[in-house]
Amino acid sequence: MAESSSLPTALIVMGVSGSGKSTVGESLGDRLDWPFRDGDSFHSPANVAKMHAGIPLTDEDRWPWLAAIAAWIAELRRQGRHGIVACSALKRTYRDALRDGHDDVCFVYLDGSKELIAARLARRKDHFMPSSLLDSQFATLEPPGPDEGPITISIDQEPAGIVADAMRNLS
Repeated sequence: MAESSSLPTALIVMGVSGSGKSTVGESLGDRLDWPFRDGDSFHSPANVAKMHAGIPLTDEDRWPWLAAIAAWIAELRRQGRHGIVACSALKRTYRDALRDGHDDVCFVYLDGSKELIAARLARRKDHFMPSSLLDSQFATLEPPGPDEGPITISIDQEPAGIVADAMRNLS
């Protein structure tokens, strides 16, 4: 593993709903001994209610949520700590807001087909994000470009393999 000082301040595990962000983020947090936050915990009750009702969020809905995540990352930076957050970060403008001009934020993009993710969502229970919003997630998705320096990992493997791939790319 690379020295802690050469690692990013924050890893943002990104992708559409059902890609495994929380599972992978939690496992990476355990492996790195970094705190993990699920991006859903930063949503306002109004956003959660909209998604639960099957209503896609707008950019207007997302900006306060993204600002809250960026503030958490800024606090990590201020404290000289590291952290991991699961956040869809579907558009480049969202990722730019999360990065906030700092190069010490790394995106781990969980890349998978709509069919694979739809099958995963169909098996998921007790989550406020209904599978009916998957089309809107893919319509909004702007996969990160090479200039954003993402770690792109295919999700057509078990979570342990995804985490191992991410760790190899970090070291």
